[in-house]
Amino acid sequence: MKAIVTVMPKPGVLDPQGKAIGRALAHLGFTDVGEVRAGKVIEVELASSDPDAARRTAEAMAEKLLANTVIERFSVEIA
Repeated sequence: MKAIVTVMPKPGVLDPQGKAIGRALAHLGFTDVGEVRAGKVIEVELASSDPDAARRTAEAMAEKLLANTVIERFSVEIA
């Protein structure tokens, strides 16, 4: 079973990478772009066959290592 963990900066937290991407897109002529936020996606293959157990495991991983919960939020999808 695969867990897909998406980690993004919390609203209000400075995101210099997102700002740089936004400026580069504008420079390339993409003028309709508003705010850009940059995050990360982590795919973890889990041995569990129980989706609820896999979700709990992935959420624990995110809370302990994959996300800095002070400045980032995360979501978990089980595939």
